Amino acid sequence: MSTSAPAKVPTPERPGGAPAFGFLDRYFRISERGSTVAREVRGGLATFFAMAYIIVLNPIVLGSAKDMYGHHLDNGQLVTATTLSAAFTTLLMGVIGNVPIALAAGLGVNSVVALQLAPRMSWPDAMGMVVLAGFVVMLLVATGLRERVMNAVPFGLRKAISIGIGLFIMLIGLVDSGFVTRMPDAAQTTVPLQLGVGGHLTGWPVLIFVLGALLTFALIVRKVPGAILLSIVGMTVVAMIINAVATVPSWGLTVPKWPGNPVSTPDLGLIGQVSLFGGFHKVGILTGVLFVFTVLLSCFFDAMGTIMGVGDEAKLTDAEGYMPGINKVLLVDGFAVAAGGASSASATTAFVESTAGVGEGARTGLANVVTGGLFAVALFLTPIATMVPSQAATPALLAVGFLILSNSIKEIDWADYTIAMPAFVTMLMMPFTYSITNGIGMGFITFTVLRLVAGRAREIPVAMYAVSAVFAFYYLMPALGLT
Repeated sequence: MSTSAPAKVPTPERPGGAPAFGFLDRYFRISERGSTVAREVRGGLATFFAMAYIIVLNPIVLGSAKDMYGHHLDNGQLVTATTLSAAFTTLLMGVIGNVPIALAAGLGVNSVVALQLAPRMSWPDAMGMVVLAGFVVMLLVATGLRERVMNAVPFGLRKAISIGIGLFIMLIGLVDSGFVTRMPDAAQTTVPLQLGVGGHLTGWPVLIFVLGALLTFALIVRKVPGAILLSIVGMTVVAMIINAVATVPSWGLTVPKWPGNPVSTPDLGLIGQVSLFGGFHKVGILTGVLFVFTVLLSCFFDAMGTIMGVGDEAKLTDAEGYMPGINKVLLVDGFAVAAGGASSASATTAFVESTAGVGEGARTGLANVVTGGLFAVALFLTPIATMVPSQAATPALLAVGFLILSNSIKEIDWADYTIAMPAFVTMLMMPFTYSITNGIGMGFITFTVLRLVAGRAREIPVAMYAVSAVFAFYYLMPALGLT
């Protein structure tokens, strides 16, 4: 019998040849999902740069409105509230939900708060209604109703939601970069959008976007690791050089210039300034309930679409399109809505820009830890965090939109019109109405009606009947005088 030591079994390498990172690898299941720590870090960075604009934009949306007493929210306090809520909820989603889905103040919901709620009540009252909407979302998760609604969505419509989000974020990228602009109302034309300004591409910022898009596509074609992040960083540097040597009338919200004072002190004055039921005393019970319902509907389905779309693109769903462990993700999302209201940042929700990180290979919550950590740092370094111009970051949205479209469109059963037509409506209404919720609502209603007309009522899940009815009521509210 041999007394020699047994041969040592080599430790298996992780995908991409990266070594295991012990606890991180086990906790976030990095290797299990076919990722590496490097990919997660790159993904977290890419997502942060793609959505850092919210630090500037959300305070503009909320700060430009007045409540019924004529009060404005302080811009500096709004910056802190927006950044803090994004950092906290994104970290929470990463640690608990273990998905690469970052969260921040929702665009659309903040407009509802600023333009519909605040003018009828005080700011604390309006934010209180957002908190209540978050509580309702968490209640729906706890009872299993939210998961049942998501699981009731047919496979073809799930893919259509992903495609619609892909088209939507492509349009966001084109608009935010200035490559596509709104036609002036004075033009009296039925065409809502145009190329550049006056039908022409002019100015250094648009050139940065065009070069960034070409660079991103080229790096992806060449299969260069970190393609999206490399493009964002590279074009930011180019933009900074151009801004230093040329006259640029406007870069939009963010200027690619190193700030004179990169450190800022966070102002926590708005945190906790909430009145849960004060709004009902101002507008009455029925109107108050409808306001909460409006916020709830937008948060519920915007997040649902984003979670499904990002989860599908990150390969976190099974063959039927379901995401294991979805309940934790949904619970954190509901908590985020309430947390956003409690911080006066408006409802915090899942961001479609998370697809930028997924495009870099992010598959786990570790990417969220990176993104959330950067938002936490931005509390003190906001001037630096807002230095990346949208023209350098938005090419990522075009690239990711293409990847989502190419991966999902072939999986829809185009021969079954009761699926194909609702899918068509869903994917087009998202960009054309600039709303994930509208795309989902119109697609659901179309699906329910067509299945009924085709004599296939038994194939419609009960949850789809209920949700379609809710959406129909929502769209009829103005005609019924309930808005």
